[in-house]
Amino acid sequence: MRVLKRWAGYAALAVLLLVLLRAMQPAPGIPLGTLAPDFTLRATDGTTIRLADLRGRPVVLNFWATWCPPCRVELPSFAAFSREHPEVTVLGIAVDSGTAATLAKARLELDIPYPVLLADPAVKSAYGIQAMPTTVVVGPEGQIVTTQTGVMFGWQLERALGL
Repeated sequence: MRVLKRWAGYAALAVLLLVLLRAMQPAPGIPLGTLAPDFTLRATDGTTIRLADLRGRPVVLNFWATWCPPCRVELPSFAAFSREHPEVTVLGIAVDSGTAATLAKARLELDIPYPVLLADPAVKSAYGIQAMPTTVVVGPEGQIVTTQTGVMFGWQLERALGL
C-alpha cells in the first residue's frame, strides 16, 4: 500500500509539472522591444499608479486573478522576488477579481507585499491579456523586455531582468 501511495504521489507531481511547463509560453500581444502601453490604475489602498511615472526602473506587471489556481502558485515567488529586489517595482494587476475591498483582503491573506491594482478592460486589451497569469516585464526605458503566459518564478524574473 505504501508503494502504491508513493507512485500516486509521483504521478500527481509529474502531471503538475507538465501542466506548469505547458502553461509557460510567451504571451501573445505586444512585441518585445516596443513601448509598454501607459495606464493609470487604482490600487487597493486607494492610491493611483501610472506606469509612465515609474520610468527609470524596471517594472514587473503580473496580471492575475484571485480565482486562478496557477496565479496562487506563483504568488509566493513574486512576493519573495519583490522583497529581495526592492529596485524593481512589482505590480499585481487583478483581473475580474472583485472590488478594491475584496482585493485588499486577498492581498493581506495571500501576503502580497507589492501594490495590487484593479485592472480595467482598456488595460487588458492594450496588453493582449487572454489568460492568467500573464507577466510582462518592462525595462527602465519603458520597453517590453519579456512576456509570459503561465506560471513564472523568481529565477525567471531575475533572468529576464539580468539580475
